[in-house]
Amino acid sequence: MDQFRPREDPNPVREIQRGMEDITDFMSRFFRGRGVLVIVLILVALYLASGVYIVGPGEKGVVLLFGKVNSLTDPGLRYRLPKPFMSHVVVDIQKVRRAEVGFRSDRGRTRSVPAESLMLTGDENIVDVQLFVQYMVQDPVKFLFGSDSPENALKVSAEVALRGVVGENTIDYTMTKGRNEIQQKVELYLQKLLDNYNTGLLVTEARLLVVDPPAQVQEAFHDVVRAWEDRERLITEAEGVRDDVVPKARGPAQQEIREAEAYKAQRVIRAKGDAERFITVLKEYLKSPNVTRERLYLENAELFLQPTRKFIMEGGNSRVLPVLPLTGPFPGGAPGHTAPAVQEQPVDKKGN
Repeated sequence: MDQFRPREDPNPVREIQRGMEDITDFMSRFFRGRGVLVIVLILVALYLASGVYIVGPGEKGVVLLFGKVNSLTDPGLRYRLPKPFMSHVVVDIQKVRRAEVGFRSDRGRTRSVPAESLMLTGDENIVDVQLFVQYMVQDPVKFLFGSDSPENALKVSAEVALRGVVGENTIDYTMTKGRNEIQQKVELYLQKLLDNYNTGLLVTEARLLVVDPPAQVQEAFHDVVRAWEDRERLITEAEGVRDDVVPKARGPAQQEIREAEAYKAQRVIRAKGDAERFITVLKEYLKSPNVTRERLYLENAELFLQPTRKFIMEGGNSRVLPVLPLTGPFPGGAPGHTAPAVQEQPVDKKGN
């Protein structure tokens, strides 16, 4: 290695020439040995190593063989043949992307885009609508090769779907109770368009941010909306009162009905019993009329005489002094004056 040692030469140009000559001699000796083979092996190793690639979490790798889709790879360290035989494209399929129709947001600020937001309704009114769309990549192959620009296609399709659905409804319905229904219809319509265009995108949410009339008539429309909300509130309150009063009224009504039904059943059963008893008595009367008549007389006499005060006479020879009235005021007595009860007393044989 003496040729690499520094030499003392007053001419610097000559010194540089000598250095180049030394390097040339060294390379000549190196390539005459195994140096060429080592370099070739290193270059081949580097070429083969270029086929190593990494697919991150939430991503899909699309491997191409001569420009044609060959396979899909999952997250991890993967390998393919180097170019020009194979190539790959990594697509993030878990990233939630967004599209804006009718407005643009930048650094927390939002500005309206009237060319996109102003549209006609079904009753020929103009409404200002802003739509916010969230979407993901559903099919990475279609996303890459199904259409020319899938994200631009989504933005245009979202505007088409929004105008189509809004144009089918009135402005009052769009601004009030039909808002949720319109959102659902726009989402379904947009997804159908994306599937027809082979974009490989999946709409996860389509939300209406602003549904207002034009600024020139905005206050008048807001008054209409507030009146509509007051109407709905009053209806809800009335329904609440009805739901509170009607059950309370149904309780007594059902009670009256049950009592009437019970009274009806009681009267029917009693009437049936009386009829059956009469038929039974009739059968016995036909067998022995005198006995039955006597028994009925005694039963009714017992029934009517039971609560009254009775005086039993021994017959025509009884010595009890008949004084009338036996109870109640005496004849000629003071009004309200009642006679004492007559009590039976023993009578001697002389009549005293």
